[in-house]
Amino acid sequence: MARTVFHPAATRGHANHGWLNSYHTFSFAGYYEPQRMHFGALRVLNDDTVAGGMGFGRHPHDNMEIVSIALSGSLEHQDNMGNKAVIRPGDVQVMSAGTGVAHSEKNHSATEEVKFLQIWVIPNKRNVPPRYDQQTFRPEDQHNRLQQVLSPNADDEGVWLHQDAWFHLGQLDAGFATEYELKKAGNGVYIFVLEGDVTVDGQALHRRDGFGIWETDRFAIQADSAARVLLMEVPMLG
Repeated sequence: MARTVFHPAATRGHANHGWLNSYHTFSFAGYYEPQRMHFGALRVLNDDTVAGGMGFGRHPHDNMEIVSIALSGSLEHQDNMGNKAVIRPGDVQVMSAGTGVAHSEKNHSATEEVKFLQIWVIPNKRNVPPRYDQQTFRPEDQHNRLQQVLSPNADDEGVWLHQDAWFHLGQLDAGFATEYELKKAGNGVYIFVLEGDVTVDGQALHRRDGFGIWETDRFAIQADSAARVLLMEVPMLG
């Protein structure tokens, strides 16, 4: 029998700073919950909304793989490696902090809010050279399909990071059903419902619910309404 954990959307940590409205699936900043420190190598899953003209000033990170997925609006990124980019819906960005990196993220628009997911993955290698990557994915390639957008392999589909992790995005029609087969034994998958309603391994999930499943090699997923989902397969770290 697979092991599972269910995190309803309403149980997430929440911090509204005015310019930033953030929901935390796992312990982060002022939200501390010992039972929700991480899911395997998945350390942070923040659902952020940033007001027009506002953002995060330059700040440091090290030894963490940081993934940003834009949901609406546009997010401007700058870092001390010389990268300057704008992340828009359809884009997935990854930054290996490694030995240390400093970056800033701000709303590219002065008036419209930006919504994005900030995800941290614990790496399997420490003190790697910092790096930045970003790719754009077409919504039509995710229609009734789980499209791989991240993997451990630079030559595979999507961006890559320093961990045996695979992320997939799907835009599913009501009634569509499929099966996800795990890429690596010992991994687990954390499903985050961006929009709509799905059932995973018999558990009904709704907008912004999270559901982790492990000690299995595959599971079923069905869309109960039009839905958008993010699947994050990660090592369970013992």
